[in-house]
Amino acid sequence: MFVHRLPTLPPLSRRRFLAVSSAAGAGLTLGFRLPAAAAADPATTVSPFEAYLTVAPDGTVTVLSAHMDMGQGIYSGLATLVAEELDADPAQIRVEGAAGNVKLYGNLAWGGAVQGTGGSTAMASSFERYRTAGAAARAMLVDAAAAQWKVPAAEVRVERGVLSHADGRRAGFGELAAQAATRPVPDSVALKDPKDWVYIGTETFRRVDSRAKSTGRQTYTIDVTLPGMLTAVVAHPPLFGAKVRSFDAAAAKAVKGVVAVEAISRGVAVIAEDTWAAMQGREALTVDWDLSEAETRGSAELMAEYRRLAGEPPTAVAARRGDPQPILAKGARTIEARYEFPYLAHAAMEPLDAVARREGDLVEVWGGHQIPDLYQALAAKAAGVTPDKVRMHVMMTGGGFGRRAVADGDVVVEAVECAKAIGWKAPVKVLWTREDDMTGGRYRPMYLHDVKVALGEDGLPLAWTHRIVGQSILGGTPFEGMVKGGVDATSVEGVSDTPYAVPNFLVELTTTQVGVPVLWWRSVGHTHTAYVMETMIDELAAAAGQDPVAYRRALLRDHPRHLAVLELAAEKAGWGEPLPAGRFRGVAVHESFSTFVAEVAEIAMVDRGGFTVERVVCAVDCGVPVNPDQIRAQVEGGVGFGLGAVLHSETTLTKGRVDQTNFDTYRVLRFEEMPKVEVHVVRSAAAPSGIGEPGVPPIGPAVANALAAATGRRVRVLPIDRALSA
Repeated sequence: MFVHRLPTLPPLSRRRFLAVSSAAGAGLTLGFRLPAAAAADPATTVSPFEAYLTVAPDGTVTVLSAHMDMGQGIYSGLATLVAEELDADPAQIRVEGAAGNVKLYGNLAWGGAVQGTGGSTAMASSFERYRTAGAAARAMLVDAAAAQWKVPAAEVRVERGVLSHADGRRAGFGELAAQAATRPVPDSVALKDPKDWVYIGTETFRRVDSRAKSTGRQTYTIDVTLPGMLTAVVAHPPLFGAKVRSFDAAAAKAVKGVVAVEAISRGVAVIAEDTWAAMQGREALTVDWDLSEAETRGSAELMAEYRRLAGEPPTAVAARRGDPQPILAKGARTIEARYEFPYLAHAAMEPLDAVARREGDLVEVWGGHQIPDLYQALAAKAAGVTPDKVRMHVMMTGGGFGRRAVADGDVVVEAVECAKAIGWKAPVKVLWTREDDMTGGRYRPMYLHDVKVALGEDGLPLAWTHRIVGQSILGGTPFEGMVKGGVDATSVEGVSDTPYAVPNFLVELTTTQVGVPVLWWRSVGHTHTAYVMETMIDELAAAAGQDPVAYRRALLRDHPRHLAVLELAAEKAGWGEPLPAGRFRGVAVHESFSTFVAEVAEIAMVDRGGFTVERVVCAVDCGVPVNPDQIRAQVEGGVGFGLGAVLHSETTLTKGRVDQTNFDTYRVLRFEEMPKVEVHVVRSAAAPSGIGEPGVPPIGPAVANALAAATGRRVRVLPIDRALSA
């Protein structure tokens, strides 16, 4: 057994586990709380819903998740951790979103000061925290059983939610929960040795939401219905940066069902008895917009400016080793390339939505709260109350990909402002239409990369300069403090920290000032940096006359985890074995969020120079694989998500207006385009890392490299559709 002494997690270093009776005095709640001397601080007070798990009298174990589930399966992951150490039956476990106390739910991978879900960090933050909670609950249940049965605790067995003794006595968790809540809190708990795991790393524990989602019973924010609830849609500015000068609500108010038309911080809200009435009212609304500070440039003008800036001095240096410029100036064998990437929309299945109401002193907000404590503060400010008077209901969300993590809490603030504008007379649900979502900004930034590489006598890169031009995601937000030395790490990650052995290496950044709102997008900077690095490496291998896998192997000699996934993917894909006529392979390997993924794409050429992606073989090392089936699902989904983006997706602007408004013009992957995907999970003992995003970055370059193998053409302007039609 591994003895895990409480507490060890840094943000909780002065706390201890506390057993608390439920409101009915018949359940067990576990959470962390400061010692009694410090507990007077209201910010540290723990109430029953501010814990990690509860055991109800009927034996139901409710895991309170510090992380939002937007489809990535973290609810199931946390349930697995608790069930493993608690020795619970998976059938008795349910999961709810939790919020309201950053001291309990702060993301430890981010330092613990902010509760949030992103950067594929949820499992890394939770692995010890939730296992420890399960182990402590188990110890207290065992202690209760031993006391009741008058036997040594060591003689009490726990298996699938049942405590038993050799003399035949048995009891479920629920039967002992009340007594367990009165038992002494253990000073330390023993976590299982990995060899004894029953659920972690196996296929035994299935997703907790599969049945609800398969039968249409899963509740999302869009499904929330409260007594007397109204629905609002907002007329947002037609150009980014525009503001309301004035509006005429007469025609809108004449629409049957419209209750109110109110100015709010981000536009004009039409509040109605139902969604259709609100939408019709908005159509009838007349708004005079002040465009004096609006962004009026189109995509072509912006990219032309980026090209100009690429020739100017950079705003910052992101990485430097050696001195590449003299080597490049000597006229060594060099390869130069320019890459251009468009804005990308998140295009999640569930459009943005939130519900707000006030009852007495309490303001409640339902939504896909990706950063709950930030939204709690923003909602409090909008409502004119203190944060402790705001309760956030964290809902299951129909996709997010980063769009629900915004510094200004857009739709959350809109919901609170709408409810406040009508005097809190009714709950209000704010719903963005698909068109609102597509044209509302918060895109993956547009980027330009200029790369110049000199090859040595051995064909390996000797000198490499790399200029990146694009907007900062962090700049101008509460997270701007993360920008160091003028470098937004989200702009350069995947390049500045490349594992490839290049002795002379320079990465420069030019951060642009553009009025288009940008945001992290599934795998953030790696969405463009992996494409550049992996297609460049492939091009260098071709110039050196070397096999792409062998070339990478030489450059990754000091990075065993990269090498391991590269070798595994190549082996499983049959790299080096002949393919049928018209079929070609490409490879890419990339680390993002401490997870290592290699992918081999196999394409088939079709008439008129087109192609289809037939097969993708993936190898992934994300540390301890908590839920292998879920890992496979996330990588499969990441392949589909990334493939649609690299083949088809782009958000363009004409005179400042977004051109794409729905899925008829913003192309994502279609069902018939989804290739066969094979995922091979490395059995690792390393600390678990994330899996929601790392499957995305390698697919684009793997496909592009396969296309280059087939045609000799290097695609450097995305999406590929546009490049091939040019």
